[in-house]
Amino acid sequence: TTCNIMAISQANSDQVEQALKMLSETSVDVIYLVDSYGSLYPENASEFAKIYLKAVEGTNKKIGFHAHNNQNLAFANTIETLSYGVSFLDATVQGMGRGAGNCAMELLLGFLKNPKYNIYSLLQFIEKYMLSMKEQGVVWGYDLQYMFTGLLNRHPREAIDFTNSKRNDYFEFYKGLLDNY
Repeated sequence: TTCNIMAISQANSDQVEQALKMLSETSVDVIYLVDSYGSLYPENASEFAKIYLKAVEGTNKKIGFHAHNNQNLAFANTIETLSYGVSFLDATVQGMGRGAGNCAMELLLGFLKNPKYNIYSLLQFIEKYMLSMKEQGVVWGYDLQYMFTGLLNRHPREAIDFTNSKRNDYFEFYKGLLDNY
């Protein structure tokens, strides 16, 4: 069983500590650090990873990491948390996910350089399914509107609406986000 602590970038340290203490006393197997808004930088992700790992010392619990790619940092943040001992790493094929998407599985598997991770099947899956989805107009991945919400540590709903409306007035959109900040 896993539990995601969402929107961690907007929580204060007392809230984080309280949530981790409470979860460390439950039967949850894995506690996930989630960069819900894609606003973390590697130095933030590593600090959170250390806090989470310390909170579960002496338990059998593991820590996971789930990154959104608003600032094109999902892969960097994932491998950063791995370097501190986070052991459950979320990734999706070609980074597919809500809005800016997630850590790209093909990048992560290539980085891990583990002989048991053969990317041949993954590449066949991409060719067979993912390319046709993109050709059909399914949209995900990094773009300016998601970068803006990541920079401002905000939920990407406005960026998703911007994308769905097929807008391209990035200056006005960003200015509007700042006006409502």
